[in-house]
Amino acid sequence: MARFDTAFDATGIEPATAYEILPAGRYSAQIVESEMRVTKNGMGQYLWLMLDILEGPHKGRKIFDQLNLVNANPTTVEIAQRTLSAICHATGKLQVNDSEELHLIPMTIQVGVKPPKSGYGERNTIRYMVPEAPAQATQPKPAASQPANTPAQSAPARPATAPWNRKS
Repeated sequence: MARFDTAFDATGIEPATAYEILPAGRYSAQIVESEMRVTKNGMGQYLWLMLDILEGPHKGRKIFDQLNLVNANPTTVEIAQRTLSAICHATGKLQVNDSEELHLIPMTIQVGVKPPKSGYGERNTIRYMVPEAPAQATQPKPAASQPANTPAQSAPARPATAPWNRKS
């Protein structure tokens, strides 16, 4: 039992309703909230994102995403990291230390609708649209000078672990 200090009057407050699925399409949106959360099984963590639609008939609507950045399945982690990279490119923030650095930066997202599955209704999917770079920016930069006998590095160095990718 929870007793309120004062009586709650619901007559003047709009009741919460379930979120309706956004129609498939492109939207201008921005991340307004984010946090690392523990998965249901307690074995991993995901970056939870709340995005706000910025324009059009659905302006002000919220849409949610989650990126499984800490997971026993390396493919799941790779997908989440690639999605986070797309968000970084879409916002122009290529190096971040905290997910809050990605907040309130308009970007274009492609929303899809996933059909109902095993007891769950339809749900939205989100793809983050990476802006096309000018032609000159896509050309490879000349390699740093190396001694003639030194082979070029075949794989890029891995970045330092970000705070949202560390195990607690």
